[in-house]
Amino acid sequence: MSVAQSLVAFFLVAGLLTITPGLDTAMVLRAAAVDGPRSAAQAAIGICAGCLVWGGAVAFGLGAMLAASQLAYDLLRWAGALYLGYLGIQLLCRPRGALLVATDVAERRHRWLVRGLLSNLLNPKVGVFYVTFLPQFVPAGHAVAGFTFLLACVHVLQGALWFALLIAASTRLRRVLGRPGVVRALDRATGVVFLGFGAKLALSRR
Repeated sequence: MSVAQSLVAFFLVAGLLTITPGLDTAMVLRAAAVDGPRSAAQAAIGICAGCLVWGGAVAFGLGAMLAASQLAYDLLRWAGALYLGYLGIQLLCRPRGALLVATDVAERRHRWLVRGLLSNLLNPKVGVFYVTFLPQFVPAGHAVAGFTFLLACVHVLQGALWFALLIAASTRLRRVLGRPGVVRALDRATGVVFLGFGAKLALSRR
């Protein structure tokens, strides 16, 4: 494949994977619906930053170590599962009845940035996915490390565009989603989603 063919093929395949509902989508939607578009943007930035870190790790060999070491994979897998479980239990046991007050805005945005980042960094499946998926689109004769990282950047760009669309769509519904009963229901529903993804990660195998 030529460079252009590789990039087009990757863009199409990665684009389909990007819009497939998952933990990242759930996190951004929940942040946008309950805490507002700026908090959702912080979550999206954290998620994208996590993908870039994994892309760099895979490009320069660290991801291969994760794919080869069962112990490293299991440690990261359990850390991610416990973190998602912690977030899910918090949302289920302590759902809020209102949107943000002004004094909480900065703190909550910071939390969403950290949550987005950790949700990806503590998920070894992201690293293993990059290890197995990205090299298939590296054209013959090109530097594997550099082109692999370029593909990771393309994937991150797609994710950022997708998150922007989600945030824009949810902003229109913010008045309805801001009702106390809806806020509590969203918190609990997101808690169930996080617990589900945590359990899936804990029980997953390579």
